[in-house]
Amino acid sequence: MSEKSGSGPSGFDRRAFMAGVAGSALVPMTARAAAQDASVSAAQDPALPVDVTLRVNGKDKRLRIDARTTVLDALREHLKLTGSKKGCDHGQCGACTVLIDDRRVVSCLTLALAAEGQEITTIEGLATDDHLHPMQQAFVDNDAFQCGYCTPGQIMSAVACVQEGHAGSEADIREYMSGNICRCAAYPNIVAAVKQAAPEIMKG
Repeated sequence: MSEKSGSGPSGFDRRAFMAGVAGSALVPMTARAAAQDASVSAAQDPALPVDVTLRVNGKDKRLRIDARTTVLDALREHLKLTGSKKGCDHGQCGACTVLIDDRRVVSCLTLALAAEGQEITTIEGLATDDHLHPMQQAFVDNDAFQCGYCTPGQIMSAVACVQEGHAGSEADIREYMSGNICRCAAYPNIVAAVKQAAPEIMKG
């Protein structure tokens, strides 16, 4: 009677034995790897607070925040700069527009961590001493707001629109301000305000 390969007269199967030993040896290794993965995941948990320094309106602000905090929530909830408004919270209305390194961004979709090391300018940072920024003054002069909720975002976007060189015509102004919604429909007055402020901003 022939014997199976690897089996002795006693029926001992060396291959089965070695496979079992190897399998049992892998268990603690796998457990250790799982534990390490769990500790890494815990260390990277976005709900845990992180330290961040934001430069807002020319001043460094140190914060300890949830890693998922947006620039808008950092400004409003942590720094109490409530000029930037939370409108749609989906980046579609423009009410939360701020400038980051002179580029307009919707702050409700921008993580605070991503803005670290960059200059954030909000509506509170435009005026100097008792003098309104030319765009702020132009909005007042042209009644370019009604309820006023969208106005901070409109003004910040308008400043960028001029600086980007897109205020040469009413058509350009309307096109490059189209990301900012005014539910009161003060658009003609907003266009007039941008036209008024543009020469002074470009001079300065």
